[in-house]
Amino acid sequence: MQDVSLYFANGLFCKAKAFSGNGTSIGEVVFNTSLTGYQEIITDPSYTGQFIAFTMPEIGIVGVNTKDTESRSIFCRGVIVRHYHDMPSNFRSEQSLKQLLDSHNILGICEIDTRTLTKIIRTQGAMMMIASTQIHDKNELASLLRNATPIESENHIDYVSTKTAYTHKNGIFDFAIMDYQIPPTQHKIIAIDFGIKRSILNELVNVGLEVEVMPYEFSANDIISRYKQGEIQGVFLSNGPGDPKFLKAQIAQIKLLIEAKIPIFGICLGHQLLAIANGYETYKLKFGHHGGNHPVKNISTDSIEITAQNHIYSVPEEIEAIATITHRNLFDSTIEGVAYKNAPVFSIQHHPEASPGPRESTLIFQEFAKLIKSTI
Repeated sequence: MQDVSLYFANGLFCKAKAFSGNGTSIGEVVFNTSLTGYQEIITDPSYTGQFIAFTMPEIGIVGVNTKDTESRSIFCRGVIVRHYHDMPSNFRSEQSLKQLLDSHNILGICEIDTRTLTKIIRTQGAMMMIASTQIHDKNELASLLRNATPIESENHIDYVSTKTAYTHKNGIFDFAIMDYQIPPTQHKIIAIDFGIKRSILNELVNVGLEVEVMPYEFSANDIISRYKQGEIQGVFLSNGPGDPKFLKAQIAQIKLLIEAKIPIFGICLGHQLLAIANGYETYKLKFGHHGGNHPVKNISTDSIEITAQNHIYSVPEEIEAIATITHRNLFDSTIEGVAYKNAPVFSIQHHPEASPGPRESTLIFQEFAKLIKSTI
């Protein structure tokens, strides 16, 4: 392992060990409270531009494998853990976490008191940091961090979104049902890729939807034309990284889709973009929601769902003027889901596909399929 030096925006300077990667990396540090699924978390494009600090102290034990990868690459700036294990023991493991991170030159940092780091983030909020295996002078690191581009000012979507359209045909793979058959396709939708997870695409296919994935620079008029011709029956707006207000051109296009009364479903960033397109700007949470143990009240069914979460922006309470609030976070009462009154559009903030996390919210994908059917 190499020596690595860390400097945080609050002035904290510390040294640790790097079990993967090399060089200098700058990003925003957030903590994740999931107990399992580190591979799915690390390959989630929504973490682009961020360091992920795991509260689970033992990381690396089950290795990594191809099937649990959520995207084509790793987009986070680094991974911070208490203890790293380089000898994985799991029948599905194909390589170690170190090997995966090294293949993308992602800094894997260990021998850090992640409990203390989590308390700092929880108290002071998510903040920018710099980590380097090459620079160990505190003042030099501080200078580089001060002059770095703020995470809100970077176009992370251009980095993670697909460059060409493609059709996704895979459904859910369930070890408990080895001969599982994907249901017959009933309707076709377009999924706008702002950093979409493969598990979300799998869930959409799993409810009988044919999914054409399009780059984030899309034309609403083209989609509307295809909708009127009956070629497609709905639009999905995906999760993704960064500040939603950065995507001004996309927000303008989403407004056109809403006005055309096309059935739309949004998750996470898609949820936030729909709010802004309807005239209600998002705001940044202190340290965000990142983990697999967040209780959410499903107001529509009067039930509690334990959910997976990964966001640092939220929609405002004022949105109740044009939308029915369908879900609320029971940790801080922030809005987790809305159904709009002016169009066949609904969205949620949490991740119903989990991966990792509880699967108590997956029925929301069936709700989207039902919405499409009801508008035909």
